[in-house]
Amino acid sequence: MSLRDVQDMIPYFEWTTIAIGPLTIYVWGLFVALGFIAGSLVAGWMARKRGQDSKVIYDFTAWAMVAGLVGGRLGHVLLYDPAYYMENPIKIFSIWEGGLSVFGGFIAAAIVGVIYFKTKKLNVWAYADSAIFGLPVGLFIGRIGCFLIHDHPGTATNFILGVEYPDQIVRHDHGLYLSLNGLALALVFLWLSRKKQPIGVYLAVFSIWYGVVRFMLDFLRTIDVKYFSLTPAQYLSVALVVFGVWMAIKTKKK
Repeated sequence: MSLRDVQDMIPYFEWTTIAIGPLTIYVWGLFVALGFIAGSLVAGWMARKRGQDSKVIYDFTAWAMVAGLVGGRLGHVLLYDPAYYMENPIKIFSIWEGGLSVFGGFIAAAIVGVIYFKTKKLNVWAYADSAIFGLPVGLFIGRIGCFLIHDHPGTATNFILGVEYPDQIVRHDHGLYLSLNGLALALVFLWLSRKKQPIGVYLAVFSIWYGVVRFMLDFLRTIDVKYFSLTPAQYLSVALVVFGVWMAIKTKKK
């Protein structure tokens, strides 16, 4: 049986824009925005649960959204397709078409978070740990946008969650997988939140979980640039796991 003969696959469908009169809404950007909003609300809930100021989380999220978009775009431009953007510099600003490095967004948002929380004279680790609590929900929703525009096609597969692309090849779809990964991690966080957790637990769990999953999934990608057989995200995934392990040790010692 060939891959194209498999019937129990997800059919290919694409949804890129929503037209409301003269207004065109890009679906990818819409889901990214909804992810930020939902993630912010969930993080605010955790902040209140810990006796923190949820308004601080909401204000930080606004800054993190800007930093994440800028950092994510720069990461994509510099690490994934610099030659194309050198030839088409105006396309650097076309973020509604997709093309963000989630790790570039993570790094930029983390830098802004440290500066913001320090400026407010707050405990950086405590508020960062609450803020990260909402990130899996944000990734779950935001990555739905990636799935709907299919900007991360993978290798051929007969896996039940494979998507039959227009070329009639069933492929892994990383937008779908990363969305489901966000959902799974959000449920783990919800389970952990039933009991009071020490500061740093959510940072450690997120970093290790996401880093390991992303490192493994990138072996199934087809169009990413690679440096010495690994994608940029895989190198950054290793760094994220190292940070998570350090955070776990630090938390356990406390």
